[in-house]
Amino acid sequence: MDALPPEREALVTELETKLGVRFRDRSLLHLAVVHGSAGAEGRTQHGENYERLEFLGDAVLSLVISDHLYRRFPNRLEGDLARLRSGIVSEGALVRVARGLDLGRYVLLGRGEEKGGGRTRPALLGDALEAVLGAVYVDSGYGVAHYCITHLFGEELSHLDEPGEGDFKSQLQEIVQQQERRLPRYRITGQRGPEHDRAFVAVVEVNGRMLGEGRGRSKKEAEQAAAQQALEHLKRGRAG
Repeated sequence: MDALPPEREALVTELETKLGVRFRDRSLLHLAVVHGSAGAEGRTQHGENYERLEFLGDAVLSLVISDHLYRRFPNRLEGDLARLRSGIVSEGALVRVARGLDLGRYVLLGRGEEKGGGRTRPALLGDALEAVLGAVYVDSGYGVAHYCITHLFGEELSHLDEPGEGDFKSQLQEIVQQQERRLPRYRITGQRGPEHDRAFVAVVEVNGRMLGEGRGRSKKEAEQAAAQQALEHLKRGRAG
């Protein structure tokens, strides 16, 4: 294992503990949090930074989440799995996980980037998290990377459930995909009522054609109501 700079040793150990992963080569974890600005200023050997690990980590994250979804939802169609994956690996989810780790604390930045507030920039945090995941994969392999990712993204994954009778959006999506090879599109068209009793209005469209409208106390609830109305509309059309 390459020796770490003394000032980085404690920080890398702290981050390793948060990840719940013991690195064989801890210099990989150090490199995963070295921003390009630090490399450009000669703060790392040969100007190295996390960009190569970020490239790899992006692919590993996508594979692990795809694998998880494929096994968890054997009856879901490809389009639905892709939609679920895109939500989980979005920048918003990456930033949430990075902030949960307080990842910005561990990133080595150049002086200019530091003064510009780079430590809290969402794009930087997301990139650094992908680099960390890439380092986990290189050091410990797919099994440990799978454990680490599903643990870190547990909140996003816990919100995913197999569609039941009350999941009108999933039911509508399956019907529309089978009939038209398209995905329904939802839009929030308005908000009604005072802030303490707010109601959202949503519509669902397919190929520019509105199929249903619904209201709810949250955007998701309004979309479910719109999907329910669309299902009723489609059923009446088949009955007629």
